[in-house]
Amino acid sequence: MSKGRRIFIKNTALASGGIALGMHTMSAKSYGRILGANDRVRVGIAGFSNRAKGALIPAFLGHHKKQNFEIVGVSDIWNRRRDEGAAFLKDKTGNKVKAWRNHDEMYEENKIDAVIISTPDFQHALHTVQAANAKKDVYVEKPFAETMEDARVGKKAVEESGIVFQIGSQRRSGKNYHAANDYIKSGKFGDIVMVEMSWNVNQPDRWRLPKLTSEIKESDTDWKRYLMNRPYEAWDPRKYLEYRLFWPFSSGIPGQWMSHQIDTVHWFTGLNHPRSVAANGGIYLWKDGRKNYDTMTAVFDYGPLDDLSKGFQVVYSSRFTNSAGGTKEIYYSNGGELNLDTNKVSPNGGLKASHANKMGMQANQLEEFDLSESATKVVTSANTGADNMTSLHMLNWMECVRSRKETNGPIDAAYNHSIANIMTTAALRTGLKSTFDEKAQDVLAGNTVFKY
Repeated sequence: MSKGRRIFIKNTALASGGIALGMHTMSAKSYGRILGANDRVRVGIAGFSNRAKGALIPAFLGHHKKQNFEIVGVSDIWNRRRDEGAAFLKDKTGNKVKAWRNHDEMYEENKIDAVIISTPDFQHALHTVQAANAKKDVYVEKPFAETMEDARVGKKAVEESGIVFQIGSQRRSGKNYHAANDYIKSGKFGDIVMVEMSWNVNQPDRWRLPKLTSEIKESDTDWKRYLMNRPYEAWDPRKYLEYRLFWPFSSGIPGQWMSHQIDTVHWFTGLNHPRSVAANGGIYLWKDGRKNYDTMTAVFDYGPLDDLSKGFQVVYSSRFTNSAGGTKEIYYSNGGELNLDTNKVSPNGGLKASHANKMGMQANQLEEFDLSESATKVVTSANTGADNMTSLHMLNWMECVRSRKETNGPIDAAYNHSIANIMTTAALRTGLKSTFDEKAQDVLAGNTVFKY
């Protein structure tokens, strides 16, 4: 083993040991809110979703006693989910919790210090604004925003309020991802020349809830409150419960899956967003009334905005129609690859010394090693559960609520993955190459601002 490799392992071990502690110093606004070790942090659940039930709450309950956190209530505009949430939490904790009819009631009662938001995709940024205005720390599921208007107002609210914010991009608390980030930033990997990403399943029932859609009634919920700032339309139980299939309530694949993977590009490179995106897709098989595609491919150009001679390409593809290949996240340099599916760095495909010598060039083939001995596999099944990365990500947020340090998933990460998602949606829906207007902070399809 080389000396440089030993130093990298040592540094990575030290860094990963601090993953759950927050990687940055606290803000001046947050400093005054530091809680004592004996102060219990009261948490509300905003939206009793399947994600909250299957992953977020279990992750929270895995750490709440040691961290002295307690869930004291659940808010949901559907009376069934509200009652189910209260019953679920009582069963898991033994405590009777408050059931609020909406988030306004939850914040007006002022019985919480922090909130876990797992509402529909298009509501995340706006519900973050609501929490920030109430001075409540936030853990919010991704995607952060599906329009730039929502992304901008959400980012501003977080920054001005001084709350502790965590976006639910749990890869940012994975030890293997921290090892990858450290390795790429060390320079040993070389320049990134290409990234390939995919997320494939074969699930006609993915994001479908036919039983619930047949049971819910408009009178049991608050449809106007649900729509928030989306254009008004008549009650539709599918758009309420199966919102991931319908734009503009969700972008579908980009917001649900791509947001996880494209976020690592921003993290590893320090680039905020693509220079451009071209994409297409379609509803090729599951013709069940959905509006969001069951298959798509996007091609991204990344690099410095002031030097178009430098950069690399990212290709992202996803399908619902055949699961072959599963997930893939592979970074390529001229010396080999960094594979976040196998968690290995290898000289695979790298320029060989014999060929380089013939061309009068220098080969820099990578040394093979594992990124992390405790690497966590990404799960693509419908219910991912309280996986290790989600557990670490929740712990990181809880510790940062106390320390007032910046989390592993800060607001800039949320904002930047939103830009990439919205650029992809714009390209998919218009057929035009999308770009980003830095001055206006708007996504352009062709030369026109993309909205819906």
